[in-house]
Amino acid sequence: MYIPVDFLIEDRHEITSLIRANNFGLMTSVGEDGAIIGSHLPFMYVPEPGPYGILTGHMARSNPHWRAFTGGEALTVFQGPHAYISPSNYVSENAVPTWNYLAVHTYGTPKIIEDTASVRAMLDRLIEIHEADAEEPWFYQGPGAYIDKLARAIVAFEIPVERIEAKAKLGQNKPAADRRGTVAGLRAKGDDNAAALADFTEKLSPADD
Repeated sequence: MYIPVDFLIEDRHEITSLIRANNFGLMTSVGEDGAIIGSHLPFMYVPEPGPYGILTGHMARSNPHWRAFTGGEALTVFQGPHAYISPSNYVSENAVPTWNYLAVHTYGTPKIIEDTASVRAMLDRLIEIHEADAEEPWFYQGPGAYIDKLARAIVAFEIPVERIEAKAKLGQNKPAADRRGTVAGLRAKGDDNAAALADFTEKLSPADD
């Protein structure tokens, strides 16, 4: 990913938070025939062990993507908030429209998880994470044989992350007045995505503003 120095995110806590808040990622691999394969999947991320932590996920066994895992490194993309930015929000003249966004790219070689108990534990943890905000969290209460059958219909995997690229393109290279105008324009949109981008723009603006 092309990352000008102004847009680089290096803070590990910030990167971890971005992945966890936007954990429905796009994983891409190169198949045996050289074609690129992509799958949209929910992931869990822990920043340790290893230099960059571990991603875990799963896909349908009928999805041929997992057969490409022997082909080496996979790229997984996590997209944060993003929005069109109108130059009408700027003080500066001779400006043009752009698109501001946050994104994290992770790289690593997937490894299939074979142990049934580990697969079940991974699925239970994923459900627990996404049910955490529910007023009455759901959990499976049916026969174990049924859930075991469903578990056999998926392929679970982990990716020890070997490299991370994280980018926040938020107008950090523009004058402070233009960034303030960008924030005002984003908040005027009145939607959660734009509001989140406005929050990041204020949070990650240069300290000398």
